[in-house]
Amino acid sequence: MAKLDGKVALVSGSGRGIGRALALKLAGEGARVAVNDLDADPANETAEEIRALGGEAVACAGDVAADDFADRFVRAAMDAWGGIDIVVNNAGYTWDSVIQKMTDEQWDAVMDVHVKAPFRILRAAAEPIRIAAKKEAMEGREVIRKVVNISSIAGLYGNAGQINYSAAKSAMIGMTRTMAKEWGRYKVCVNCVAFGYIKTRMTQPMDKDDPPVLDIGGRDIRVGVQPHMIQMMEAIIPMGRGGTPEEAADAVYLFCTPESDYISGQVIVAGGGLLI
Repeated sequence: MAKLDGKVALVSGSGRGIGRALALKLAGEGARVAVNDLDADPANETAEEIRALGGEAVACAGDVAADDFADRFVRAAMDAWGGIDIVVNNAGYTWDSVIQKMTDEQWDAVMDVHVKAPFRILRAAAEPIRIAAKKEAMEGREVIRKVVNISSIAGLYGNAGQINYSAAKSAMIGMTRTMAKEWGRYKVCVNCVAFGYIKTRMTQPMDKDDPPVLDIGGRDIRVGVQPHMIQMMEAIIPMGRGGTPEEAADAVYLFCTPESDYISGQVIVAGGGLLI
């Protein structure tokens, strides 16, 4: 039997990168996955890939920061499978500037996607989880559910040029520890994974004359990292390289498995030994 047989997982930002790798990992262990991406095509492609491998998936495309998204995401899983067992708040992006150049729009956009959206998703999931946990308790059964929030070493130690992102990712640690205390009575383990340098489209090498640009909610957001900065980061990572999306996803997966059923309120760093 697969470790997550029959579990229902919501994974935001799972059409690409780390989220996609995690959705495939969870599905490979038997979970039924509600897949999300800002754009419909990547969400549908990941869901189709899961189905092609014999798994179950539904796609719920859209902006996690939209007012109606959280209820729609939770409803997609409830309508398809009638329950929720795993929630992973993974969606996000960076929009960097030093503080004197950072606009209110930049601050609000990053806080919305990294803090408000996870809060809303957990709030929307609260009632279905509470009802299920109460029923299971009355039946004398203990069913362990999992929430995994995504942070960053920037949230632990700060990072120049990322006051919005660092503040948002620090907030996720506070959210994690609070929810571990609130939802322990419902048998929900709430943990957090802080990523170091992971090689995704957000951290691809940047050509200063032609930087990669993503269309996020109608905004053109420059992403990527200067090649010399990548070299510097990899030089101080004890393992000598950045991580892959699959390695990052594996760290999240650890908190979704039965082996972590008595671990809650914790933060682990998936960074190849990088701790500063």
